[in-house]
Amino acid sequence: MRLVTFQYEGRTGFGRLTDGDAIVECGPLLGPALQSVRAVLEAGALEEVRRATEGRPAELRLADVRLLPPVPDPSKILCAGVNYRDRREETSQPEVRYPTIFTRFADSQTGHETPLLRPAETEQFDFEGELAVVIGRPGRRIAPEAAFDHVAGYACYQDASVRDWQMHAGQWITGKTFPGTGGFGPALVTADEVPDITALHLTTRVNGEVMQSASVADLIFTIPQLIAYVSTFTPLAAGDVLVTGTPGGVGLFRDPQVFLHEGDVVEVEIDTIGTLRNHVTKDDRQT
Repeated sequence: MRLVTFQYEGRTGFGRLTDGDAIVECGPLLGPALQSVRAVLEAGALEEVRRATEGRPAELRLADVRLLPPVPDPSKILCAGVNYRDRREETSQPEVRYPTIFTRFADSQTGHETPLLRPAETEQFDFEGELAVVIGRPGRRIAPEAAFDHVAGYACYQDASVRDWQMHAGQWITGKTFPGTGGFGPALVTADEVPDITALHLTTRVNGEVMQSASVADLIFTIPQLIAYVSTFTPLAAGDVLVTGTPGGVGLFRDPQVFLHEGDVVEVEIDTIGTLRNHVTKDDRQT
């Protein structure tokens, strides 16, 4: 099952994606307590959604709506840094015993086919294609062998980084939380559609050129290890997002360096999960 969150005619809704681009809207089929993807996950109601939407005709098409992140309001977004072997090699980082974890804010995310916002304060806006894991069952101190029981599903993620701001200090949060810099989507693909997540391949393209290519099996800290680690220092809630790291090939470490500018198109494709596409736009808004 593939779930999307969208805006249509001034309202926000969510639906089940069928036939590639058709959306069966879920809100009218469910009770008042199940009016968002996060609410469905918190209630453990994915099967209720499946039953309610099975075989129903679609009311909307992707072309009709503006997609938001599949979970636009997670309580936590936790990201792993330097978590692919080739990424560690290109950064000349030593082997470590524990994963590097940083956070994003919910308003730093944007959806599929929506602008990826390059802050006016930087010329070092970098791409980072990643796999996102969405938590479906809450937990604390989750054992690695039980970790997949807590996974609702997966999505593509573009953890675009403002490199100069990222390097202002020893922590990275300043380069990771500018609004609209985290592409997330297109859909939440439920875990039952992905029998072996390590068998999938991730590709990042900029203007059609392949920049990153890696197997999910190349993660240094696996998904169960990441879930066990982060759930030790913070409780995981349904709807939380765990972004698992980016492969080697980012723009900062290329020769010559490759950074994102207005008009660029960035795609993150993961087998089975889909393709997340964003156009880069300059963000010089004042509020």
